[in-house]
Amino acid sequence: MTTTLDRVTTPAAMDSTPRLSLAPSGVRPGRLDGAWWPRSRDLLLELPALAAEIDERWGRITRITVNPEQWPVIPRRIPVTGHTVHAGWFTTEQDQHVIVVCSYAPRRLNLLVVPPQADAVQAARLMAEAADPANTRTASELLAAEPSAGATGTNARSDFLPSAVTPSTGLGEAERRSDLARSRAASWPAAV
Repeated sequence: MTTTLDRVTTPAAMDSTPRLSLAPSGVRPGRLDGAWWPRSRDLLLELPALAAEIDERWGRITRITVNPEQWPVIPRRIPVTGHTVHAGWFTTEQDQHVIVVCSYAPRRLNLLVVPPQADAVQAARLMAEAADPANTRTASELLAAEPSAGATGTNARSDFLPSAVTPSTGLGEAERRSDLARSRAASWPAAV
């Protein structure tokens, strides 16, 4: 059997250290609890490392929600070392630039998702401001204030991986990847 690697996502998958910034402990956060800078828009690749890092710092993660405007595929379950994290999505109820992370303890983190294509300087600035307890802006407001990182609205889709763009005709790569992700997620054991 031949295995084909997607060269766009493979390097990102090899470095699994999450790029995460959280508000200081013991301080009441502002509108956001911090920021996460994923390397791609592939939740199956990105979320296990994020969940593992937050599990270690904050407690076991049980659920995440995202806005599908920014994610080409949203798996229902994500395998994390020792357990499964359930994933969901909201369109109008959740800012498209936020990921919500919930734990067993009734706690919730609202994290700004820094666009993967942002440069290191932009990302550092956005992550620091999102984790600042004095921040009063929403995730979309933070990104809109950033010159080129703010270009991730509904019409600007350049932040998606080239292999995740669905052609207008025929079965596209995104649909094939989506079907593969769904079949893999369906075969995972139920959460314990």
